[in-house]
Amino acid sequence: MPELTPTELKAKLAAALPDALLEPEPIAISPPPKHGPFAALFTPPDPLVRPQRLVDAALFVRDTLGYAYLSDIAVVDYLYAGCFEIVYRFYHPAGGSSIVLRVRVPRDEPVVPSLTPYWPAAHFHEREAYDLFGIVFTGHPYLHRIYMWDEFEGFPMRKDFPRQGDKYLGAEE
Repeated sequence: MPELTPTELKAKLAAALPDALLEPEPIAISPPPKHGPFAALFTPPDPLVRPQRLVDAALFVRDTLGYAYLSDIAVVDYLYAGCFEIVYRFYHPAGGSSIVLRVRVPRDEPVVPSLTPYWPAAHFHEREAYDLFGIVFTGHPYLHRIYMWDEFEGFPMRKDFPRQGDKYLGAEE
């Protein structure tokens, strides 16, 4: 079973696609969570890929390294840092642990290329990220809402989305 650490993955990507990686700036977790001890800086160990080179990096992971199974696409909203981080998790068909590619995009222009033409399984994951966070995946064949109705305004999983509905009427923090 293949086992590839984030450091080894970064080295392989840097050798094959020298301009694809970015050096991540630590993100401040602010305000500090009420359940956590302190405010801190967070730097994920996984490779941070330039948005315009995502397809190249993902195809390298699949075609060269053999990680052909795109398991999921997740979005992290770093409201106070002003960005979204899109997290792609890949598995090797022979088993072993997963590898992760990350892409950061600004909150005011969250655009990233679609992986759907290369991984059909990305179709619904990208539609979900579009519907709930407003991430635009260029080249997606059918980028429409998947959970919310077409007339719904806004993106309900964004941290700055206003709380509404009977559960929150009159509630103040």
